[in-house]
Amino acid sequence: MGRRFIAELTEGERIDAVFALAARELRAARTGDTYLALELSDRTGRVNAVMFRPGADAAAIPAGTVVRIRGAATVYRGVLRVTATEMREVRQYDPADLIPSGTRDQAELLSEMRALVKSVTDPGLSAVVRSVFGDPSFMKRFKTCPASQAYHHAYIGGLMEHTVAVASLCRALCGLYPHADADLLLAGALLHDVGKVDELEYTTGISYTDDGRMIGHVVLGERRVRAAIESLGPAVSHEAATRLSHVLLAHHGELEWGSPKRPCTLEALMLH
Repeated sequence: MGRRFIAELTEGERIDAVFALAARELRAARTGDTYLALELSDRTGRVNAVMFRPGADAAAIPAGTVVRIRGAATVYRGVLRVTATEMREVRQYDPADLIPSGTRDQAELLSEMRALVKSVTDPGLSAVVRSVFGDPSFMKRFKTCPASQAYHHAYIGGLMEHTVAVASLCRALCGLYPHADADLLLAGALLHDVGKVDELEYTTGISYTDDGRMIGHVVLGERRVRAAIESLGPAVSHEAATRLSHVLLAHHGELEWGSPKRPCTLEALMLH
């Protein structure tokens, strides 16, 4: 039998598998004995775990580590948990076991993404989009980045899938709103979440970087796009740069939803 994932566990079965150690706390029982309260995760979800009278090596393993757990699935107060008898850090593991992946074919998504980029016809806006997505190191991360920690598309490749979906919807909407600047809307749709690459990290799970927690992807993304604009010099007019920045900064719509500005152009409202 292959490895069992968290969503498949049933009471009483033996466990010998690799998990991400999402959280851990050393506690004292009423008897005075110490135990570890743990939270384990894999690509199917999370489960609480406990390890009674842990050795010094197990007690020293920090959260964020990938660990091999031996023990059993048990029930405590009606809730399934893992009772671990052994826990050790592992260096070699398959990341696909720990973080979920999307179901869309990545080559197909990339092909759709490239077609959308090519469909921006305004010379200045096209140059900005191509500059951002033409950066190999950025694109390598963009193709694998999740779109969120838990809210939507929270899996490997989720950011590109989300971007293709939003850009495709915006392109379709342009046929219904002929007064909208189709190139501006499409460029904004393609670029609106590029800051997620700097906001999220996803080695053993999906979490926020320091920049993500303190600045956020809306501003981080606009900074990345602004840097591309500045590198292009006079190829992008001041008006086009300002209108594009507004679309990006307003795409969350409301201040309480993390938007630095509310939409005040048709394209910004349509993207939101």
